Amino acid sequence: MIKCIASDMDGTLLNREDKISQSNKEAIEKAQEMGIEVVIATGRSYVEARHVLNEANLNCPVISINGAVVWGEDGKVVTSNPMKMEDVRTAAAILDEAGIFYEVFTNEGTFSCSKGHSVATIVDIMVSAFPDLDPAFVAMKATERFESGYIHAVDSYKELFEREDLEFYKFLAFSGELDTLTGCGKTISDSTSLAVSSSGKENLEITSLEAQKGIALEKFVAARNISLSETMAIGDSFNDVSMFKKAGKAVAMGNAISEIKEICDEVTLPNDKDGVAHAILKAIAEQ
Repeated sequence: MIKCIASDMDGTLLNREDKISQSNKEAIEKAQEMGIEVVIATGRSYVEARHVLNEANLNCPVISINGAVVWGEDGKVVTSNPMKMEDVRTAAAILDEAGIFYEVFTNEGTFSCSKGHSVATIVDIMVSAFPDLDPAFVAMKATERFESGYIHAVDSYKELFEREDLEFYKFLAFSGELDTLTGCGKTISDSTSLAVSSSGKENLEITSLEAQKGIALEKFVAARNISLSETMAIGDSFNDVSMFKKAGKAVAMGNAISEIKEICDEVTLPNDKDGVAHAILKAIAEQ
């Protein structure tokens, strides 16, 4: 019996147009009507996750920023797991020395020290993954992150790192120099108490050790008297691995890389073919 379904967003619940399809929406609603708890587990900030959920008129609890902050259906924070300040400064220094661009996620929003770099990076990543996408469309969507206030442009992170009142949740680092990126990830892992994962081959997601989807999901289901064996996790990338390892059923998207598919119990359709809906309806039919 599946009593809880945890779904990733990017590359999973969302299609290439950054939307929740009607089929995915209806499958989630059907699961909710049957009393199955559906929780979103994403690397996105809450406001960015909430935006696409609102567009689809869906209401779900959200494990945001890979588990750094968990939000209830009422939009209130259930728990947060910020990085230690000394680790924040160490990780930033390592990324800066390597010349790697990164965004900073905090309790006051997400910050970028270069709007142009943020937009160009997202365009490069998305068009590389989906060659038929219009770069102009991707650039427009990326620019909307700033115009909508989901991300704030700053000249430097220096003043942020000097503030003791901020909670730092995640560094999202980008680079096409994969060897440099991998090396920085290893150095950060060795030099701090931080967790380093990835939602794509050209990025690193750096959070506290407690801010992992699997840890957050385990606490989430326990609070609802649901066992992990009664939980299904759906995702497509390395930042989903921790919840794949915890959940009773791990489902990889058809668009996931082979390493992810190999560690999951089954593979559903790709995100552009309503893979989440397919996985949910299959699980319901097997109840």
